[in-house]
Amino acid sequence: GATGAAGTNAVVAFADFYALMPSDNAATVAGGAAVEFPQDGPSNGIITRSSASQFTLPAIGTYMVSWQVSVSEAGQLVLKLNGAEMPATVVGRATGTSQIIGNRLITTTTINSTLSVVNPTGNTPALTITPSAGGAQPVSASLVITRIQ
Repeated sequence: GATGAAGTNAVVAFADFYALMPSDNAATVAGGAAVEFPQDGPSNGIITRSSASQFTLPAIGTYMVSWQVSVSEAGQLVLKLNGAEMPATVVGRATGTSQIIGNRLITTTTINSTLSVVNPTGNTPALTITPSAGGAQPVSASLVITRIQ
């Protein structure tokens, strides 16, 4: 169980950001561009957004980052930390129309690090974030960031 901020097994910070399509992410996401998660879910207020597609990790530490985005093309997504794409975080799909899902641990080395989910630089085509995937309701894309250490 949780033993407090100084102990082990404690969640130190958490935030949930999401998008609903339609109408968020109305434009395609070109290679090198970030997916927008402009809406706020539950959070303890420590991990924050600096824009619709960029998020601030205030403390040096290890974070679990989970994301899922419904995409209409074969494609990839990667985490970008402090302006650099992280090759170990690339997830993708060769064919079809479904979610691209990622779940990775990352460690920051500077305070106020910036994080985003991007279509990797140089990738084509631009990705269509699928509106109303699978039914009549707007579908969500989500980004959950949890600092675990």
